[in-house]
Amino acid sequence: MTPPPSQRIQLSDIHHKAEELAALLPPLMVAAERVAATVSQGVHGRRSVGQGETFWQFRRYGFGDSTQLIDWRQSAKSQPVYVRETEWEAAQSVWLWRDGSQSMAYRSTDGLVNKIERADLLLLALASLLIRGGEHVALLGTGMTPSSGRGMLHRLWSMIEAQDRKAKTPPGSLPAFESLPRYGRVVLIGDFLSPLDEIHHSIAAFANQGIRGHLVQVLDPAEETLPFSGRVRFDGMEDEGDILIGRVEAIREQYLDRLANHNQGIEALAKSFGWSHAVHHTYHSPEASLLALYLVLSQTTGA
Repeated sequence: MTPPPSQRIQLSDIHHKAEELAALLPPLMVAAERVAATVSQGVHGRRSVGQGETFWQFRRYGFGDSTQLIDWRQSAKSQPVYVRETEWEAAQSVWLWRDGSQSMAYRSTDGLVNKIERADLLLLALASLLIRGGEHVALLGTGMTPSSGRGMLHRLWSMIEAQDRKAKTPPGSLPAFESLPRYGRVVLIGDFLSPLDEIHHSIAAFANQGIRGHLVQVLDPAEETLPFSGRVRFDGMEDEGDILIGRVEAIREQYLDRLANHNQGIEALAKSFGWSHAVHHTYHSPEASLLALYLVLSQTTGA
């Protein structure tokens, strides 16, 4: 059935306005929402039912919060409106982090995205999925309070952009410790090529608080295969200096063994703390890794 001319004009106007709004969004946000929408077709919402009884903290009322959560007594003491959060709500909060160090800017060919671009996409797409499921999210290391609502995605993107712009001192390859509420969860995305003892120290600091965590290791294919041959100079991306190797193929087997041992060490560390570990390759699409991570998070909902 063909709609009348007036309705066709109205639908055309709506479509045009939607395109204008989409054009104003950062490309990364558009891509993240597209990936999240694809993955969400295969999963259901994860909002848990019930309320916790143990008080955790007050936080400011935000867009998307139910008015039933407002603590009117606390709000009457000052101008802002506050909501009361319990440990159950803390258990529904996920702190997200991605490695912003220089090594993440690596890509072996022009046809691939660099590691930090893929890490940003995974972080924002995961945040979109979590928010759709009723979760609260925050960016680790910013001091922001976990929150939900579509506006939170824009806050996350803005903070990531601010982190990248400000870096007179490049950020570390591992997250700095911060105290999080019991039962909270963290998702750490990076290449995790730091020494195993440093990774152990970073994970332990969170795990010893009772925090559940998930590691997503993002690697370029050249880092896993060392496909070079002949005489090659390798430049350190984080001021490690450079090294000239006369015949790369002569050390390939040794390199691959060391990388395999390193990755096995990361997996063993994660497992020892009850965390998960997954490897994502930049030459693969992000959807499969995102779905797997989301399903792992689904299994660890609640205390």
